Amino acid sequence: MPRFAANLSMMFNEHPFLDRFDAAAKAGFTAVEFLFPYEYKPEDVALRLKRNGLKQVLFNLPPGDWNAGEKGFAARPDKFDELRQSLHTALPYAEATGVRRLHMMAGLADRHDPKAVDAFKKSLEWTADFLGDHGIDVVIEPINGRDVPGYFLNDFMFARDIIVELGIPNVGLQFDIYHCQILHGDVTMRLREMMPLIGHIQIASVPSRNEPAGEELNYPFLFAELDRLGYDNYVGCEYRPAGETVAGLGWFKPYAGVKV
Repeated sequence: MPRFAANLSMMFNEHPFLDRFDAAAKAGFTAVEFLFPYEYKPEDVALRLKRNGLKQVLFNLPPGDWNAGEKGFAARPDKFDELRQSLHTALPYAEATGVRRLHMMAGLADRHDPKAVDAFKKSLEWTADFLGDHGIDVVIEPINGRDVPGYFLNDFMFARDIIVELGIPNVGLQFDIYHCQILHGDVTMRLREMMPLIGHIQIASVPSRNEPAGEELNYPFLFAELDRLGYDNYVGCEYRPAGETVAGLGWFKPYAGVKV
């Protein structure tokens, strides 16, 4: 049975961010993820995790100026120093929360530009080496161009090929089913092919990016498929609730409280 992590950047937005930990635990989640914790003190985030018995399973490295449209540095040759600094910014949060997996964002760049490709590989090698010394894995995530136009890593097969080429033990694929469906379709076969590389999975309905129920994808089938494939990491609920968060958790009731 899959284990689900509430994405606190998207879910429980009826509450201030730090109060979302309490709301997620009350709703039956045993783990959380979010995009960025950097507006808050590491110890404040850690306290909310501890008092609710929650596990932190993922967050992103700093993306640059998010409000100005930056989406990471990794494929930007001119931003390598900022990429390195972002690791030092993230580390206190990783240590405070006990997270063992971080997402390195690629940034806006042309995937067909050899300089961008080389920069991305260099950044991934550097990040994996740095985080590996602290027992942390790094994941990379293909993102569709409808949501993030111009994003460098916009193809699952390209991401797969880089991971295989570099062969770094603590590098994996962040497989967001929502993005895969929009980019390529054929989600089940891609899960089967790429499962050995997958470090984290995320879900949302397509096309609305709401609760994983209805629309294009048969999520009960996909959840059962994850069990058949032996996936034993968390599934991040990176979706926007269509209404009030708790009111939309009918899909989650069979899985509430699952830790193992």
